[in-house]
Amino acid sequence: MAWSIAQVARMSGVTSRTLRHYDEIGLLPPARVGPNGYRYYEEDQLLRLQQVLVLRELGLGLAEIKQIVERHSDPVVALREHHRRLLAERDRLDDVARMVARTIAELQRNEGKTTMSRINRPENLFEGFDHARYEAEAADRWPEHWQQSGQQELLARRTPQELEQMGREATAGMVRMAEHMAAGTPADAPQVLAELDVHYRHLTESWTPTADQYVHFAAMQAEEEQFRVNYERIAEGLAVYMRDAMIAYANARLS
Repeated sequence: MAWSIAQVARMSGVTSRTLRHYDEIGLLPPARVGPNGYRYYEEDQLLRLQQVLVLRELGLGLAEIKQIVERHSDPVVALREHHRRLLAERDRLDDVARMVARTIAELQRNEGKTTMSRINRPENLFEGFDHARYEAEAADRWPEHWQQSGQQELLARRTPQELEQMGREATAGMVRMAEHMAAGTPADAPQVLAELDVHYRHLTESWTPTADQYVHFAAMQAEEEQFRVNYERIAEGLAVYMRDAMIAYANARLS
């Protein structure tokens, strides 16, 4: 049984253009290409497409997805791994949902009070966000700098409370950047660069990037979904604004 690219597009919700792109990058080649140039897909390709879509739902980039799906020739083994990932992501999102529900309840309970007193424990606003992804990605991108500086050992020595505090501070910084963006502040404005001073200083507690590395790190904010989604949860367009601000900071203060 084989299905045309149009049929696969209809049943999966993935556009024909996207399927052709997946073929071009070697992520999802069709089972065969007919004399007319049409792509045809069989069961193995449908199973692989399902894997790709599951991993996209988890926020992975296409390059990482390609590595994962090529690691397992047995679809059952692959699906078991994806299932574990989905359960872990479900648990993480449950934590975020509980955080949001708690905030709603607290705001309703304290409705009518002054802004500063409506939230009894402001640190609770930032529970559930996963900021450890940044360190892991930096370690993959620049392993020689990461290992020479001993950042892995430094992070390993941190207590859960210290790591939680790092996450809160990082999320609070993202909220402040969203406020600058909403106010129409240029990404290279002095007050934005001052905020990036804090961002860079926190980053150097585990890794000290050069100007070029900071620029590459900035690009990740807007281009790679697993990072972009953290910013877009706070404000639409924040990932691009953060990227532009980080590039401006690297040019102004790290070059």
